[in-house]
Amino acid sequence: MTTLQHAPRVRPSAPELERCRVMGIVNVTPDSFSDGGRFGDAQVAIEHGLALLRQGADLVDVGGESTRPGAERVAEDEELRRVVPVVHALSSAGAQVSVDTMRASVAAAAVDAGATLVNDVSGGLADPGMLPFLADAGVGCVLMHWRAHSKLMQERATYRSVVEDVRSELARRCDAAMAAGISADRIVLDPGLGFAKEAGHNWSLLARLPRLMSLGFPLLVGASRKRFLAECVDYGGLDPAEPADRDDVSAAVATVAAVTGVWGVRVHDVRPAAAAARVAARLAAERPGR
Repeated sequence: MTTLQHAPRVRPSAPELERCRVMGIVNVTPDSFSDGGRFGDAQVAIEHGLALLRQGADLVDVGGESTRPGAERVAEDEELRRVVPVVHALSSAGAQVSVDTMRASVAAAAVDAGATLVNDVSGGLADPGMLPFLADAGVGCVLMHWRAHSKLMQERATYRSVVEDVRSELARRCDAAMAAGISADRIVLDPGLGFAKEAGHNWSLLARLPRLMSLGFPLLVGASRKRFLAECVDYGGLDPAEPADRDDVSAAVATVAAVTGVWGVRVHDVRPAAAAARVAARLAAERPGR
């Protein structure tokens, strides 16, 4: 278990802001659960990323492999083909770009193309080359709680105490990362909502974000449009509902996370999350002791 309980509240490879960051999602995939492949074409994805920045995103997260439940893995060369041109174009336009990948080779190509943050949903478990690459590259990284690839992950959704189990497993990923040579001030953690978790697990984690933050590392929360949010949405009798119908409750969760003090929220609908981040910061400025 990591003994680093009070690491500095760093902001790896993102603007120096005294508020929650908003990470806009750019899925360059044909099978994303959230947008049905609307941005699978590189030029469309680039335009979408630029639009997210105009709406208030602090950075954009570009991914070329769907991690929805049951998804098949994409071939490495195809992931590279999807991701690298988009990362290059957005970073060339001045955007802070993260790359959402489990492959060290894709992370390396994306960093060469201008990415400054690597968002690995496997926390470095899917590719043994990822942590050594991150140590050498000197970029920030997001390490997510993960137990298995999409085809198997829901079979692993068993916990004694989901909050304590996720916390301890994240602590072990931090230990592994630092043992590989990644400095603590380049690590962000993500509880992995929806990954090897049932709906109740996700709500428990959201209710106990401060417990996860007590590890001493910045926390990224990615609840946007996920299935478990549907219980809070009135669909007017329609079934099934589209993931975008969950944007209102996604914004509500982003607000709660921002007020709690997380490092960032990963969202599809940027404008309300950006407003939430700014309101949370304004309220924090009025609290005693500031």
